[in-house]
Amino acid sequence: MASKPETEHPKQAFGWAARDTSGVLSPFKFSRRETGEKDVAFKVLFCGICHSDLHMAKNEWGSTTYPVVPGHEVAGEVTEVGSKVKNIKVGDRVGVGCMVGSCHSCQSCGEDLENYCSKMIQTYSSKNVDGTITYGGYSDTMVVDEHFIVRIPDALSLDAAAPLLCAGITVYSPMKHFGFDKPGLHIGVVGLGGLGHMAVKFAKAFGVKVTVVSTSPNKKKEAIERLGADSFVVSREQDQMKAVMGTFDGIIDTVSALHPLMPLLGLLKNNGKLVMVGAPEKPLEFPVFSLIVGRKTIGGSMIGGMKETQEMIDFAAKHGVKPDIEVVPVDYVNTAMERLVKADVKYRFVIDIGNTMKASS
Repeated sequence: MASKPETEHPKQAFGWAARDTSGVLSPFKFSRRETGEKDVAFKVLFCGICHSDLHMAKNEWGSTTYPVVPGHEVAGEVTEVGSKVKNIKVGDRVGVGCMVGSCHSCQSCGEDLENYCSKMIQTYSSKNVDGTITYGGYSDTMVVDEHFIVRIPDALSLDAAAPLLCAGITVYSPMKHFGFDKPGLHIGVVGLGGLGHMAVKFAKAFGVKVTVVSTSPNKKKEAIERLGADSFVVSREQDQMKAVMGTFDGIIDTVSALHPLMPLLGLLKNNGKLVMVGAPEKPLEFPVFSLIVGRKTIGGSMIGGMKETQEMIDFAAKHGVKPDIEVVPVDYVNTAMERLVKADVKYRFVIDIGNTMKASS
């Protein structure tokens, strides 16, 4: 007979979990493993709310194991380290992103791309090496292998650092890999939500020209005056789109809803690259001819490896790149999820775990 979540490991833990496809979260008692020789245990102080959390809580991708404790933008303070932990000590400020394990022996792991390892273990609702299910950061404590711990510089507050561990690395990694970080380039950012606003901020820190492409005219002032975009194009306005045809070196597409790609490909210069980081639930269509003319490329990217994630957070601290956040108590999480569906947040909810998790228990 399988152990109950609160008895399968020695360390008692507390969090908020969804039990079924309603996605409604409520208090949940479970357990964490003992701190192994290569493990880092830390108390969770903040956790970002990612749109993936909503999909997983409602099993919209068909891969959820209930009960599910979401959260993969986790920041906190180290309470214990294993005997073979080398670079982290008690009291350090640390974070955990979308993964907590990989095989360490495949080509992807050898290239510091653990995020593409076929045996990558996700931070929650994934099967761990011992066969138990992983639980995420909507909880008071975590125990994670040192390799998957990110050190958070003092220049970054922990609440702002949390969303960088998913939203930040999701746009930073492709911008670096596809060469969108070269000063003087003209980059388009499609969509201005949690991912899009981080893409604008990193692009400006890289010294590139940024144009936001959005369906929402009311976001123009925000994009230019607050986030620092150089220009703004309403994708439904043909005249505006025509005016920037063939002027982008690259595009980061952060939109997770169905949308046409052909108009975006038309914005690219010859050899331009359209990189997808949003994940629409249904296939997108595009005419191949629009790629052939101009030798254009459509690519994709998913988070980043651990080495690159540490590089990203160090860069963010050095250049003052941080997300716009709304900090909420844990008992507000279901309301936050409802607002997230309506895109009613600028631009990332962060749960104040440290000050509110106990109060709700």
